[in-house]
Amino acid sequence: MKRNRLKRKPADPFETVRAVGLTLPGVEAATKYDGTPVLRLAGCFMAGLAAQHSAEPDTLVVRSSFEEREWLLADAPETYYLTDYHRRYPVVLVRLSQIDQDALRDLLSVSWRLTLAKTRKSAVVNDTTPRVSFRS
Repeated sequence: MKRNRLKRKPADPFETVRAVGLTLPGVEAATKYDGTPVLRLAGCFMAGLAAQHSAEPDTLVVRSSFEEREWLLADAPETYYLTDYHRRYPVVLVRLSQIDQDALRDLLSVSWRLTLAKTRKSAVVNDTTPRVSFRS
């Protein structure tokens, strides 16, 4: 007799996101001022649970380009969505109950690359490292 395997839903909806995200270089788990969990890269937001009331429960907010976001929304509207609040930001909302681990890994990898580019850009703009000159 074949047993049906039940998919176990983690008690913490961010548990799988955290586990996958922490496999990426330099990513750290943190909490926002309101206590919601986030992933950061060099102090910059990469992904986190949505805290806005307009978002559905157990929704992940992930950094995304506007172009990639439009493609995701068109391709899988049951998984990805937006609220009016989030529309103006380069993010996409993800129903954690609808995304598998491989797709989550891909999504977080894209977010990681975008966040890395942002941290490098802000490091150049806000460069406060002292200049060292060598005299002969």
